[in-house]
Amino acid sequence: MNEERPEKPLTEGSLPQEPSFEKAPPEKASPQKPSLEKPSLEKPPLAGEALPQLRASDADRERVVERLRDAVAEGRLDMEEFEERLDAAYKSRTYAELEPLTRDLPQAGAEAPLASAPPGSGVARAGSGSAWAERIGGKGTWSTGIAVMSGFQRKGRWTVPARFDAFALMGGGELDLREANFAEPEVVINCIAVMGGIEITVPPGVEVDVRGIGFMGAFDHREGPEQPEPGAPRVVVTGLALMGGVEVRVKEPKGAKGPKRGKSVDGRPPRKEL
Repeated sequence: MNEERPEKPLTEGSLPQEPSFEKAPPEKASPQKPSLEKPSLEKPPLAGEALPQLRASDADRERVVERLRDAVAEGRLDMEEFEERLDAAYKSRTYAELEPLTRDLPQAGAEAPLASAPPGSGVARAGSGSAWAERIGGKGTWSTGIAVMSGFQRKGRWTVPARFDAFALMGGGELDLREANFAEPEVVINCIAVMGGIEITVPPGVEVDVRGIGFMGAFDHREGPEQPEPGAPRVVVTGLALMGGVEVRVKEPKGAKGPKRGKSVDGRPPRKEL
């Protein structure tokens, strides 16, 4: 006889779990945002930045050549230096080759600082021999002046070097020493005038010694009655005037009382043409 065991009541937790056929929701793929970054481009160079590797244009070379011509006219470069830099400028291909040619020159239109004058220096006038000592000494500001079918001018406050070379070819040059200082007690101005003229103006009291030679030209100078002042510098004018002229005249500094018109060393009115 089989014994039947009473079945245990089924509780909620004991119910068999039916297999779940629900599918898990698919994972949402995060959409890739389109990249807004642009490919990096080189920043265009600004004006004034160094561009050593860029190619120079014909206009760039001409600007350098023009600055070199100005430097020659201002007496900052002699003809040998000018020819060397001119040749290098036309052969340059990049900014790196052009930049050194004008590195030691001031910007166009800018004035270079003048050599400092001794403290208390002023414009000496006739009869003020004690002031000459303050105007002698220092380093020359310019050493050359070149005018080739053009002109050059040195005037105002500047320092005359121990030797100054002036060259005028079918052009003219002006050297005004009335407000200048002198590097040495004796300075030499060597003038070469070929179908051109050079004019030198000195203040009263300065001793002038003209030794130039004129060939179909002239050095306008004669011994005058004026005596040099004690302590005044001595200006020696040498050179050659070939179908041209060199004129030396005495004139009061600006602002000083005296005749309005200049006079030559021999006391005669200056000639209008050389």
